[in-house]
Amino acid sequence: MAISPTADAILQANARHIPGGLSSVNRLANPNLVFARGAGSHIWDVDGREYIDYHGAFAPQFLGFNNPAVTEAVRRTLDSGADLFGSGPSELEGQLARLVCDNIDWVERLTVFNSGSEATAQAIRLARACTERDHIIVVEGGYNGWHNDVACNLMTPLDRLGPRVEAGEYPFHPISAGIPEAHRSLVHVVNFNDLDSVRRVCEKYPTAAMLTEPILQNVGLIKPRDGYLQGLRALADEHGFLLIFDEIKTGFRHAFGGYAQVCGVRPDLAVYGKAIASGYPLAAIAGPARLIDYFYHPDPAKRVLLAGTYNAHPLPTAAAIATLETLLEDGGREYKRVESLGAKVEAGLKRTFAENGVTATVVRQGSAFVVYFMDHPPVDWHDLAANHDFEFDTAFRRAMIAEGVYFFPVATKQCSLSLAHTDADVEQTLGAAESALKGVTR
Repeated sequence: MAISPTADAILQANARHIPGGLSSVNRLANPNLVFARGAGSHIWDVDGREYIDYHGAFAPQFLGFNNPAVTEAVRRTLDSGADLFGSGPSELEGQLARLVCDNIDWVERLTVFNSGSEATAQAIRLARACTERDHIIVVEGGYNGWHNDVACNLMTPLDRLGPRVEAGEYPFHPISAGIPEAHRSLVHVVNFNDLDSVRRVCEKYPTAAMLTEPILQNVGLIKPRDGYLQGLRALADEHGFLLIFDEIKTGFRHAFGGYAQVCGVRPDLAVYGKAIASGYPLAAIAGPARLIDYFYHPDPAKRVLLAGTYNAHPLPTAAAIATLETLLEDGGREYKRVESLGAKVEAGLKRTFAENGVTATVVRQGSAFVVYFMDHPPVDWHDLAANHDFEFDTAFRRAMIAEGVYFFPVATKQCSLSLAHTDADVEQTLGAAESALKGVTR
């Protein structure tokens, strides 16, 4: 598609004062587009071009952009005179916590933060305090935030990662400078869907927690094999570590109770973000009282610090309440509708690729989907990295953008339907895919 001089000028102007020109380098993409507004399932760039959006701001926009119920709740909160007071509790944070605890059967307590990285960092600290152990397990190809414990092994090239590890751990490959060498010795990286490696780490180290996405959604959608999550639950019980589900992307999107509800496996802790507040900055840790109450433990020596000036700020908290109330309406009817819409996207894309002779696998969970240009669904990062056609994936995404459908132009990134998407959007998207394939060659 044509380069936007306006968007490039904005990036260059920003770069005079912001490193790289934007405050989260994960947002940097080619083509560089600057979006000016969004409504429902559509977004417009600064040049006035309209797109059907399947990025959803890395998936928070589950209700669609500028959802009226959410916008009205935030406006009403502003008009009420509520502000950041920094003293005492608020009714809004209590209301949000009750909504979650009353509707997710295994959750007894919830506490609120501003971002997913804050929530995963606090969950790991909480696990270390509860177990009085230091070592943690994370998953190759997963993304759990930017802090030292988890800033590693994200989409590591195979020539750097090395051969597949059977019943063991991978070296810690940092995705950031500034992580102390000594700190890395406490973090153990295993493959997704690999119970033997989790067991091996637990036999070797006093393990406080395993932190994992129940579906690897930062490399598309790598699903758990039958019995894998149940096996993690059994290993956690056997070895005494806490099983933490990173439901930042899966929480509230696949069911009100997240993927834990879908799979029937109860983690010890879950962290939520993104879809919980429709694009407003809010994340949370949820779990049983016996664990979460370490944040207010009667023994100061065991108490885990819980602090944050902006935690439960009234505006994102009001947005979260409105979001969750919408998702609960009529017994969660919108989950059924978006499942039907997702099935239509999946079937249509499969048909389009087959008719055009393109080897592709569409993997979907509810409203989230991804196209892998390989002949089977990957079981872990090693499988994906070895078999997926990354160049074709990137070219297809750029061709879709040129057709007016916004797939984030980085290979393997998840696509997300919102509750605002329509059958007409899907039909237009499938037509765009047909046209896009004609301009992409292998």
